[in-house]
Amino acid sequence: KIDDLAEVDYSLSNSPAVFQPFIDLDLKGVFFPAGNYTDSPYVAASLTIPDQSDSMLYFAFSEYFFQTSSFAYYTAGAFTVTIAEESNLVTHLFSLFYFFLQTCSYFNINTEIFGSIIPEVAKYSVTPYPVMLKLMSTEIPIISLQKDSFTVQIQGSMEVLAVLPDSTIQSLFTLNIVANTSISLNIFDQKLMGSLCLNRIQFSLAHSNVGSFEVLLLENILSYILQTEVIPSANGK
Repeated sequence: KIDDLAEVDYSLSNSPAVFQPFIDLDLKGVFFPAGNYTDSPYVAASLTIPDQSDSMLYFAFSEYFFQTSSFAYYTAGAFTVTIAEESNLVTHLFSLFYFFLQTCSYFNINTEIFGSIIPEVAKYSVTPYPVMLKLMSTEIPIISLQKDSFTVQIQGSMEVLAVLPDSTIQSLFTLNIVANTSISLNIFDQKLMGSLCLNRIQFSLAHSNVGSFEVLLLENILSYILQTEVIPSANGK
């Protein structure tokens, strides 16, 4: 069991192969939603470790390992998060929506903030109200491995809701989100380190109760904050 959301099966998939200089162990490395052993939609490809002998132990992780982890956490609902003004954002950093959560922490988010960027929100909500954000992945995040790095493709949505004085909520608008990130891996001081990079993020308007508006300015502002503040801060930890 990894946590309350996911489990991993690392049992042997074949009998150990014993050779004079080494032993090969083939482990399954399959993630499942906790308590739900649903077959993943992926097929494991064969994996070959390069013929090297200058270290005592070698580990190799296939793309299938990461794909099933993405499937398990998506199925368990890990990529659906609600952020209110008073939310403790630190508790959500495990999510691949890390970027969006951290960006929102730079603001005391309310309708006035959004109204300064989107005039239609300012017209719809003259009085500033606290804002709640509902973020969710609409498809299983796609993880692809490259040499010394891997990429994560996320498709999701962000619903912006106003919290009214009587504690009811009113949906303002919903955005579709497509984000592509990459993480470069290297070894520093005998530790495996990762360097995060946001390759692309795009927004499109899915639904609006305040009227149609262009999302380009909001997209540019969020992208700028991510590139100049959030990601450098994450890489510095």
